[in-house]
Amino acid sequence: MTKAKPWWEELALRPEVVDASGAIDDVQMSLFRAVYGTGDARPQYANADYFGEITHPTGQLIDLLAKIAVRLGGGGDYTRAPALTRLNQGMGGGKSHACIGAWHLAAHAEELAATDIGREAMAAAAEILGRQLPPDLQRPHVVVLSCDNMTPGAPVQELDGPAENLWERFLWRLVDKDYSAYETYRPFFNDKSKMVEAIASVGRPVLIIADEIMDYVGNGLDGTKKPELVAQDKGFLRAVLDAVNDVPNVAMLVVMISSEHDMMALSAGAAERRDELHGLLERNGRPATVNENADFAAILRRRLFEGAPSASVLDRTKAAYRSVLDDSAWKRDVFGALADPWVSTFDIEVARTYPFHPQLMHLAEHEWANLAGFQRVRSTIRIFAATAYALERRASRGEWVPLLIGPGDLPLSDDSVRESILGSGLIMDAKAEANYRSLAQNDIVSLTDDAGSARRLDLDREQTLWADLNPRAAERAATTIFLSSIVGARGQGRRGASSVEVRAATSVPDLTFGLADADGVLRDVADPETGLAALEVIAGKGGQPPRYYLSTRQTLTMIVRAIRNTITDDDRDAALADFAERLAVTGPFRRKIFVPNDADRTPLEILAAAGIDDARVTRVVVLDPAGFSLRNGLEAETIDALEAAFGLGERRLPVEWSSSAVFVIANTQRRAHARKLAIEHLAWEGALEAPEVLSDESLKEQAISKRNEARKQLETGLRRAFQHVVFLAQPDPDGERFRDEITFDSEALTALDGTQVWKALVECQKAFDVGQFGVKALLHNLRAGDYGRPLSEVRDSFWQAPRLPLLPGGEADLRQAIFDAVQESELRIVDGSDDEVAVTGPNEINLSSSGLRLASPSSGEGADGVDETGGDESGGREGEGTDDGGELVAAEKVVSFTLMKPLADPDTSEGVAQVFVKLYEIVDGGAASHVQGSIQIVVSADEAPSLIARAEELGINVTSRDQ
Repeated sequence: MTKAKPWWEELALRPEVVDASGAIDDVQMSLFRAVYGTGDARPQYANADYFGEITHPTGQLIDLLAKIAVRLGGGGDYTRAPALTRLNQGMGGGKSHACIGAWHLAAHAEELAATDIGREAMAAAAEILGRQLPPDLQRPHVVVLSCDNMTPGAPVQELDGPAENLWERFLWRLVDKDYSAYETYRPFFNDKSKMVEAIASVGRPVLIIADEIMDYVGNGLDGTKKPELVAQDKGFLRAVLDAVNDVPNVAMLVVMISSEHDMMALSAGAAERRDELHGLLERNGRPATVNENADFAAILRRRLFEGAPSASVLDRTKAAYRSVLDDSAWKRDVFGALADPWVSTFDIEVARTYPFHPQLMHLAEHEWANLAGFQRVRSTIRIFAATAYALERRASRGEWVPLLIGPGDLPLSDDSVRESILGSGLIMDAKAEANYRSLAQNDIVSLTDDAGSARRLDLDREQTLWADLNPRAAERAATTIFLSSIVGARGQGRRGASSVEVRAATSVPDLTFGLADADGVLRDVADPETGLAALEVIAGKGGQPPRYYLSTRQTLTMIVRAIRNTITDDDRDAALADFAERLAVTGPFRRKIFVPNDADRTPLEILAAAGIDDARVTRVVVLDPAGFSLRNGLEAETIDALEAAFGLGERRLPVEWSSSAVFVIANTQRRAHARKLAIEHLAWEGALEAPEVLSDESLKEQAISKRNEARKQLETGLRRAFQHVVFLAQPDPDGERFRDEITFDSEALTALDGTQVWKALVECQKAFDVGQFGVKALLHNLRAGDYGRPLSEVRDSFWQAPRLPLLPGGEADLRQAIFDAVQESELRIVDGSDDEVAVTGPNEINLSSSGLRLASPSSGEGADGVDETGGDESGGREGEGTDDGGELVAAEKVVSFTLMKPLADPDTSEGVAQVFVKLYEIVDGGAASHVQGSIQIVVSADEAPSLIARAEELGINVTSRDQ
């Protein structure tokens, strides 16, 4: 079977629907505008040919027009049709449409006869008479009293001339502004015989149309405060409703809604007049309606589209859906379980309802139309026009549109569609209407089409085989539930939509989207955490399927979701910053600095103004995750700012103490997760302030528990997000300074814990652990140039020089190590004259002194007497020996080198291997006492795990990444 042609290519929307962007404003036809409108105020349907184009010839409307035609143009056989007809159906039932049809029939008989409805009406009239009527119906004169546009006691000069009361206004129109004739009959407002004479004096058939008569004789007459006018108008109505039966070839059409359908609140006097008028109409005329619910589909197609679908398109569309309707699983659990008659007559129904799905049309015709507030044809046209236009626009953009428009396909993201539904009368309560408007926005789909719980389920769904065939599956399910919920109780007291109805509404004419997929979509929609917040599930009883209902009652979940939607990115990031600052602990660091983000500055500008270059203080610098993060391709600005803060690069900042500042930074991907947790925490915090929660102890307890849980998850997520530690390194004293980094891969570690950060720095020899910095470590880290330097400069270098590890105890550690070295005769402290200064305790060592200096134990060596190998080679130390000439030689040498070689060349590889072999022999043979350095080597992926394992067995922190 050839693929079915889509409806938006087969049917063209009428220009007026397109011009109004689907929100056609003349759905409620106006008899007054049709008859009296001029220029732009004259609607298209004032033309008989256009009226015929958009009007479906329903059986009842044809019957009404045929009988009026017989009465007007039937000559002596006029009595075969009644003179007085009352249209009494409710609002939006097509009364104004019928009045305009009657006006065209009389005023433009031949033009109307050229249309479908005109031809059928004239044919029906001929059948009543047994002969053809004259094409012009003997040129009837039409008197239109558009009572909903007439104010009692306030005539309009252009329309009413000298008239005052309703009789005079009728008479002025009857005599076609003939003042002499008007004056002849004006006094006889309640004289039936004179009224008959006046009507007969026209000399041709007369059609009288009184539209919305209660708008005039109801409360309007009370407002005149003129009892005489009230009496005159009542007298006229009594007489005219009787007189029309006594004049040949006269017909009268009166629109007066029956009292059970009329929502107008009336005064006692107005109610009395309504009852009297109702009695007169009952006695003198016959009631009529012009539309049945079954006419909706045909009326819609005429009103919205130009032309009708071809038989081939209908056949292919039916065949496309047959694959699903006849599938064993779908038939057994869904379509076979539906009691709606459209299922068994699907092919017939598609031909009738196209391009709308029979399931949607059944809902409109058999449920919506029976609601008292729903304005039947008018409301249905508004909803379906807005829907067809919105979907046609989607199709023009290449977006997915269903082959038939079902109940789940009304796009609530379109403002015209949503408001036409909410304002249609399906919802009678104004508060409920506002609540459902909010539910549509938050639980289903936003006006921007990118938010709402159901819409997010579709947008965030992982790719599936049916993703392109049914990309709005969750939204369709939710919309079906929405439409079934807004009407309150459905037939037999049912509420909402059954699971069978929802699954049917999510189906598409392709078995790639199977029943199991529909079940999965429904589960997602009903999920209490990620589905519709307002959804209530009603368990099925007696083998009946469960039902799904959107409640306007505020639940805790709804409150939280509503608050969640108000949380801005700034709110979220402010919460993250607050938690990060509070969770960060210094550990061995002397100071914690939190650097907040500033949206108006770059990361470099923020660090430049943050005041982090403190003297002689180890600082853990916590960077606000809103402005700083690493990895995931979003780290460039952060890295540039860090380089500058370390005094590196072309944009380096003027810093002196960058070596003692350690930055802790969030991972970009983990930050995204923490942000979600921050929103959740803020939502529950906000819920605790909601009046509904404050006034309900049970809700309050639940909210507190949820808030505490959300806080715990946020703290955990934020700790995990802070993975990265960045510092200034120089493992080779003679090498270049560079930015180095530690990444915590274990979820048990966090850079917000200063103790864990310090231990990681110890492992990579950027810091000493507690108790590690003794005499030997001090001497190992002193270079030749340190001897003879003032103590203040030596002290400062431990915070300024990245070659020197950080001290956990700061100056106290340095002072103790110097004192111990002096006591062990490894160092001396001398003054400016090179005289040794005696110290009896650590506190006597003034590290701030610029006059005291360090010197080697040998009295002959000071600042200028030490050789280039550094402090380890001062004469007279323990472990030193002499050479053959009796000169002192050092027992140990510090050997350092920078190794950076490509290993593609076999000779180079062999040479590098020999270096490591020699290093192995020295270490294995006990000829090395201390090792410090950093190795970065690119190895094969197969060998890397064993190398990492060996290092970690030794307690060495190892990082690795893909090359």
